[in-house]
Amino acid sequence: MRDRRWFVLSCAILFSLFATPPLQAQAPKAQASKTQAPGGQERWSVEQAAEWQAKHGWLVGANYLPSYAINQLEMWQIGTYDPERIDLEMSWAASLGFNSMRVFLHDLLWTGEGKDLTDRMDQFLAICDKHKIGVVFVPFDSVWDPQPKGGKQRDPKPGVHNSGWVQSPGAAILGDPAKHVLMKPYLQGILKRFKDDPRIQAWDLVNELDNDNANSYGRNGSKTELPNKAEMGTLFAKRCFEWAREVAPSQPLTCGVWIGLWEDEAKLSPMEKLCLEQSDIISFHNYGDGDSLKRAITSLRRYQRPIICTEYMARGNNSFFDPNLRILKEENVGAHNWGFVDGKSQTIYPWDSWQKPYDKEPDLWFHDIFRRDGTPYKPSEVEFIRGVTGVLQQGATKQPNTKR
Repeated sequence: MRDRRWFVLSCAILFSLFATPPLQAQAPKAQASKTQAPGGQERWSVEQAAEWQAKHGWLVGANYLPSYAINQLEMWQIGTYDPERIDLEMSWAASLGFNSMRVFLHDLLWTGEGKDLTDRMDQFLAICDKHKIGVVFVPFDSVWDPQPKGGKQRDPKPGVHNSGWVQSPGAAILGDPAKHVLMKPYLQGILKRFKDDPRIQAWDLVNELDNDNANSYGRNGSKTELPNKAEMGTLFAKRCFEWAREVAPSQPLTCGVWIGLWEDEAKLSPMEKLCLEQSDIISFHNYGDGDSLKRAITSLRRYQRPIICTEYMARGNNSFFDPNLRILKEENVGAHNWGFVDGKSQTIYPWDSWQKPYDKEPDLWFHDIFRRDGTPYKPSEVEFIRGVTGVLQQGATKQPNTKR
């Protein structure tokens, strides 16, 4: 989902914020498997997390943004929200054997008591459930444009990857610890409405909370990005865990680690320690090849919790469905690839399009599976996905319904 080069973790200034004990390299004992979370609430025990995984099985799907939307706001806002198009695209997901979609929200969608947003979320969940697809919601995101604005969204920049995605909250709030509390009603509002909804599989609280966007908005010392983003992002995520545990949803909470392999616990950043110590289930991102993916999974096994890879698959970065999806299935690690249908997000273009915009469709798509009319970018790849998910073995061979 984001640029990955020239990233420097701002860790030292954060160490004093967190006084949690070091993670254990061995499986925790049952009587000590609960971690005291911010606010005095308890993190799920290892046993609770295992029960959740036994109930839900292997989650497989994609990060979902409708083709009509350039970002989270355009997906959900009144005037652009299109449930008919979502229903059509979810039928394509079901044709692949997908049973889960990771979906981003935005704090600017929360107005008044939030009924407009939560009603649309309920409708969206009903559409997904119709296709036997569950949802992992992401309330906050620290990637791309740090100055979000509601209302009509700008047009895509030609040939540029994710040219209109926006952060939530924006830099003006994230950069001021006194303003973080402004996000509490939004987060607790959606959690209270859906805290016991079986259609929601998990809450992924903050996406890439310390990403400095060094290859896009943070490039060349741009003043649009926070210079102390790692500090502010980690503090904000800590508070999100606290606010969420006050609501105590029946679904697990997570916050993913997103760059690295995490093989040496002694080298974990404060952000990584927070994510791994407070998440009920472990989530991570990996845009590397199969060997890199296996190493990341091996290192995260030590926490003895269910694992979901909530972002993977960047063809130009040597991250492909074959073999990575099969590896995730064999390891019983949940799988959400980045990108589903080519659209206004333009993630068929690679990350480096921010430096050199493309003047035509690349021969090798970076992300995404389907064209806007529902035909696959690469039919052999779609058949591979169906083979891994078991759709072909079940005898289902129908193609996506592209009527609209």
